[in-house]
Amino acid sequence: MMTEREEVSGEAKPVDAVDAGKALGWRDLSTESRHPGSLELDTLPTEEVVGLLLEEDRRGLDAALRHRASIAEVAEWVADVLAAGGDLVFAGAGTSGRLGILEAAECPPTFGTDPRRIRALMAGGEDAIFRAKEGAEDRGEDGREAVGTLGPQDILIALSASSVTPFARGALAEARSRGVRTVLLTCAAADGLEHHADRVLALGTGPEVLTGSTRLKAGSATKGVLNAITTAAMVRLGKVFGNLMVDLNPGSAKLVDRALRIIEIAGQVSRREAEHLYGAADKEVKTAIVMARCSLSAEAAREQLQQARGRVREALL
Repeated sequence: MMTEREEVSGEAKPVDAVDAGKALGWRDLSTESRHPGSLELDTLPTEEVVGLLLEEDRRGLDAALRHRASIAEVAEWVADVLAAGGDLVFAGAGTSGRLGILEAAECPPTFGTDPRRIRALMAGGEDAIFRAKEGAEDRGEDGREAVGTLGPQDILIALSASSVTPFARGALAEARSRGVRTVLLTCAAADGLEHHADRVLALGTGPEVLTGSTRLKAGSATKGVLNAITTAAMVRLGKVFGNLMVDLNPGSAKLVDRALRIIEIAGQVSRREAEHLYGAADKEVKTAIVMARCSLSAEAAREQLQQARGRVREALL
């Protein structure tokens, strides 16, 4: 199988990533094969179609679960990179690219992260987010250019259901040349993938109910893995206390209410006291919790949290 960068005379030689797909043969990709249980899909009752789709989504998540050890390793890499001041970047095309954008967009409100530190690269740019931009995924050079100024302190997670998307391959190749830690998350295994990233998560979700429509089972499995990676990383970074999101950014009425409920529960105080602490802590949920549990001023609570590296549990010891 053609790789993104072949070794020639000891040097890495760039190759057109679309050759990888041609060499493998698109029809040989597991995500492009026909599902034996849906060959007569157009003749099935609607309830059976829905049941088949949901059952296959569950199978996709089961496939992901079999890779939990490797997924956990990637989550720890992400935590280490963010703790050291580096960036987490997702790169993909089509459904995979949109899932990367969704994951990056959800982290700031949930975990209070800087949106510049966790971001996504989409084949075709912003125009391709809401409307398919056919052909954008086939340009490996665009993936290389999109990597921008990433360096050894950062981590890139490329998303490609088929494993051969040129944009994703190009991003990986450029990132590796810059010393960036790299991960390829795919739903289709192929020979030689280990040469494209430091860690390959090949879930092996198999054929789709609707042949080749990887926004279905492959998309659900990919989203599940991304959820697991970012959430587990944030747990390791101390942005969770118990099962409470104590670093959320309360930017809406719903999130303000959630923040107050978290202070009530974790701080072991009444709603009225939670509201007072929330205001005194300048809307910092962690600070309010430590203030409540340790009977401290906001300034003293912040200092105690700083000494505990932002971890509420350690700050309460």
